[in-house]
Amino acid sequence: MIEMQDVWKTYPDGTHAVRGITLKVDRNEFVYIVGPSGAGKSTFMKMVYREERPTKGQIFVNGVNLVSLKQRKLPYVRRHIGVIFQDFRLLPKLTIFENIAFAMEVIEAPKRLIKKRTMEVLELVKLKDKAGSLPSQLSGGEQQRIAIARAIVNNPAVIIADEPTGNLDPDTSWGIMKLLEEINFRGTTIMMATHNKEMVNTFRKRVIAIEKGMVVRDELRGEYGYED
Repeated sequence: MIEMQDVWKTYPDGTHAVRGITLKVDRNEFVYIVGPSGAGKSTFMKMVYREERPTKGQIFVNGVNLVSLKQRKLPYVRRHIGVIFQDFRLLPKLTIFENIAFAMEVIEAPKRLIKKRTMEVLELVKLKDKAGSLPSQLSGGEQQRIAIARAIVNNPAVIIADEPTGNLDPDTSWGIMKLLEEINFRGTTIMMATHNKEMVNTFRKRVIAIEKGMVVRDELRGEYGYED
């Protein structure tokens, strides 16, 4: 599903954000990426959907080598990768329905399928009644649910979630986590970067800890392992 082979990322200023990471994430796994701020987690995540390219090494997602992949083919690969951001990144002038539907329109899905699938994911995230609302009319938790709906509307094989509960209150965060668990149960691989110690220690999944750009711990049913 996701495989990294001796992956390095060095920025032009000489910063080594990722140093020699080798790992494999299997289909249907749920993996937490943890570590202190500045450890290289965001760079690591961005390389999985090729917002960043490694300086050295190979990265495979669904059997596709992202390093050698031609730029014109990247949009087709990204159809199978859903990304959830901490700051939601919803389009403010579009309704909730339109924000989700847009993800299907860009891949030229049939209009009838767009309407059907968009309403399906709105029902899954329990916001069907908000279809005609604008993002500004929703709470932070509701906006994150819409961001999740947009990420899954094209039935991706893998979801990359970078601090999806970072801006949310604790109660809302638990709801988002339970939703992600349900999506994972339905067969989607999830890789989630988080600083939420209580959540990691409660929803025991595989934990990959990154420090100074290196994997220092990789445990099944692991714990967060850092002080607040």
